[in-house]
Amino acid sequence: MSSYLPAALIASLEGLPGFNRETFERVHTAAEKITSLRVNPAKLKTPEKIQQVLQALSAEGTTKVPWSRDGYYLPARPSFTFDPFFHAGAYYVQEASSMFLEHAVRATVDVSAPLKVLDLCAAPGGKSTLLQSLISPESMLVANEVIKPRAALLADNVTKWGAANVVVTNNDPRDFGGLPGYFDLVVIDAPCSGSGLFRRDPDLVTEWSPENVILCSQRQQRILADVLPALKEDGVLIYSTCSFSREEDEVILDWLADHFELENIALDIPEDWHIVPTVTDKRNCTGYRFYPDRLKGEGLFIACFRKRSGESPRKKKEQRITLLTAKERDKLTPWIQAPADYAYLLHQDDVLILPPVIAAEIALLQQQLYIRKAGVKAGQLGPKELIPDHQLAASTWAADSIPVISLSLAQALLYLRKEDPGITTPVKGWALMQYEGMNLGWAKMLPNRMNNYYPKELRILKEITGR
Repeated sequence: MSSYLPAALIASLEGLPGFNRETFERVHTAAEKITSLRVNPAKLKTPEKIQQVLQALSAEGTTKVPWSRDGYYLPARPSFTFDPFFHAGAYYVQEASSMFLEHAVRATVDVSAPLKVLDLCAAPGGKSTLLQSLISPESMLVANEVIKPRAALLADNVTKWGAANVVVTNNDPRDFGGLPGYFDLVVIDAPCSGSGLFRRDPDLVTEWSPENVILCSQRQQRILADVLPALKEDGVLIYSTCSFSREEDEVILDWLADHFELENIALDIPEDWHIVPTVTDKRNCTGYRFYPDRLKGEGLFIACFRKRSGESPRKKKEQRITLLTAKERDKLTPWIQAPADYAYLLHQDDVLILPPVIAAEIALLQQQLYIRKAGVKAGQLGPKELIPDHQLAASTWAADSIPVISLSLAQALLYLRKEDPGITTPVKGWALMQYEGMNLGWAKMLPNRMNNYYPKELRILKEITGR
């Protein structure tokens, strides 16, 4: 059977648990496109609303991703760009295998407890939005990305998801060394050689080489060594790659067991999920291999560890943050319906809505990290009123009393292109633009026109066909 896969890759996989050369090559040659997504439980709160969104994407129905509470397969890939529900943060388009992180987290930590969680290599945001949906409102997620443009994309996707208990940072893994024993859970979806994504993106094949596998393995070790001090004693490390190569998978598990006081955690996985357990030769560490010829998803490797010793967290110095005065808070009353214990922080003329856990930690995080986004930006405090920010529209904290304008599909797409949707309305002043009850963004209704405040950098650029 002819195959576009590198011969050196195939040779290196022979003998690995679960590897079948014939079916592995066949599934790559067939290049079936699997489309999956996770719905946003904070925005789609009823089964009826979930079905409405899924029906809009696929009239033929959907099937569940077996290891994810909120994951669904679509029978074909629609144009997400022209779906207002996508822009409203109703769902996140995510590869199905990577949703297995949910099962790993639920099996290893108490998600009902207040947790500090780090998603170290977080862009574009699939695992961060999944983690945010799992943890409690009293928990905090730090979503980090070292590459600046990708950190901007991560911040946009976290904004669209609507969550307040997330801090987006743009740091090298070594910067987290200043937070010893801080995190209860560290998730590292490590940069890798990418062989697990060859079916989805055949262009990656040309970048693959045995030399690159070794370079990636060395980089993975550096990343792990740099960040592990920030994991507290009894905290959980979840390590994953989208590579099939032993050097980036089983070899890394043995290296972790050799160099750190980590205890490998085996997971209970139903056989009918067709995920392949693998046990390392040296230290008997268990990891899990996902093969696209065995299950409905791309290639993935994942393993879990518990840290058996670690530094105690440093005592926090008392840090002052600038909170709004009572008079300034009054200006926010018509705009925001957040819980009473949420804090309102003034940062460079912007008002940030912070859950208690972030308000308590933000000064320490600012000392150690470059923060790209924290909580929800409500807007700028003007002399008379708040000038609302897109983050408030995308969140779940916009007040019910704000005027709403409901848009048709055609009008919503024009609005999302930052054009005039041609609305006739008695509403004057600021209004939330909605599609099927879901917020898209802000507009200001003036006597003769509408000012469209949808962020320029998020607008739809593709031409809408059939106009």
